[in-house]
Amino acid sequence: MASSWAFLPVFGSIVFFGAAVQRVAGIGFGLVAAPFLVLLVGPMDGVAVANCAGIAISGLGLLATWRGVRLRAMVPLVAAAALTVPLGAAVARWLPEPVLLTAMGALLSALVLLLIVGVRLPALRGTAGALTAGAASGFMNSSAGLGGPAVSLYAVNAGWSAREFVPNAQFYGLLVNVFSIAAKGVPALGAPAWTLGAATLGAGLLAGHLVGARTPEDRARRVIFALALGGGLVTFGKGLWLLAPGFAG
Repeated sequence: MASSWAFLPVFGSIVFFGAAVQRVAGIGFGLVAAPFLVLLVGPMDGVAVANCAGIAISGLGLLATWRGVRLRAMVPLVAAAALTVPLGAAVARWLPEPVLLTAMGALLSALVLLLIVGVRLPALRGTAGALTAGAASGFMNSSAGLGGPAVSLYAVNAGWSAREFVPNAQFYGLLVNVFSIAAKGVPALGAPAWTLGAATLGAGLLAGHLVGARTPEDRARRVIFALALGGGLVTFGKGLWLLAPGFAG
């Protein structure tokens, strides 16, 4: 599918939209795009595409925000993620596609609901909290492309402001996505898909910049969470459908 011309418009639209919402609200590519990429090209390649996009988006963002990175705070998050990324990659390879889709859909839906409610967890504070969040994020990033929510929950519980969160999230996102691609390999896409993906990612970031200047952050995040929840539920539903007795027949 990844090499067919019919695949390209849908693929480009997903990448464009994911990049745009990421630029508007500071989060969102993995939440919004990963479920639909998974449905389009399968769990392994779909998550790997989200990881590659995460490297590009975070790397570009760091060009303007690197001075705000708190390296001392990042060490436990990054170190814990580095340990669990290979485990997440192994689980993604080992689980059958229907089980993986069901688990990813349920996990995404649960994480989005936690972010919407703004859950406060004492376990996600201090160094122990950073290690816990980093370990969970690394596993979820390599297995499902969903490393952001765990780090977002840690930032909320640590009392980080939006100004503090953005550069550190970009620094963390760059490294954890590099770890994830190193553990799983580059997705099997043809040259036309890579070219289109790069072009639509850049166009999405530009469009998001223009729209973001006119869109309140709270409203943008609500829309992103609604879309992410919808994607999670659709992925969960497809997994259950494939697991249903007699589906193969």
